[in-house]
Amino acid sequence: MVDLAVDFGMINADNIEQLKKINEACFPVTYKPSFYDDMAKKQDENLCKFAYFNGFAVGAICTRIEAIPDCPGRNRIYIMTLGVLAAYRNHGIGSKLVSSVLDYIESEKNGKFSTVDEIMLHVQTSNVDAINFYEGKFGFRKGELVENYYKRIDPPHCYILRKEISR
Repeated sequence: MVDLAVDFGMINADNIEQLKKINEACFPVTYKPSFYDDMAKKQDENLCKFAYFNGFAVGAICTRIEAIPDCPGRNRIYIMTLGVLAAYRNHGIGSKLVSSVLDYIESEKNGKFSTVDEIMLHVQTSNVDAINFYEGKFGFRKGELVENYYKRIDPPHCYILRKEISR
C-alpha cells in the first residue's frame, strides 16, 4: 500500500481524549485514568506523539524512560503503546512513529540519552504481526516469555522485545 504523509504532534491535556479514542480502538485492554494523566503531563513531544493525516489524529506512540533493574544508573526507553486506527494501517504510519522515536534516541544517545542502553516493549504472544513488525523493520529481538502478563485478555502471555542502542 501507499505510504501516507503524516505530521507529528504533541500529546497534551487539550487533546488527551484523542489518545483515549485511538487506544480504545486499537487495544484489547483499557488503560487507567492515571495513564492518561501521565501522558498529558509529558513534556517531550519526541517520545510521545500523535500522527496526524489531513489534520486528524490517526495514530500515536507513547514511551517512557525507566530504570533497568539490577543496572544502577542505566535506563531504557519503554514503548507503552503504539496504535494506528485500522483504516490507516499498512500505510507506513506505525513505522514512521517508531522511526521518529528511534531517530530521536539515536541523535541524543551521547547526550540526553547517554544512560539509555535499550528500547523495550511487551507484545502478546498471539500478536505475530506486531512481533514481525518490530523484528523485521527495526531489528528488535524477541526475548523471554512472560506468563500471565495480561490480566483480562487471552492469551495472557507476552514476549519481551528489545533493541540495544549501539554506541
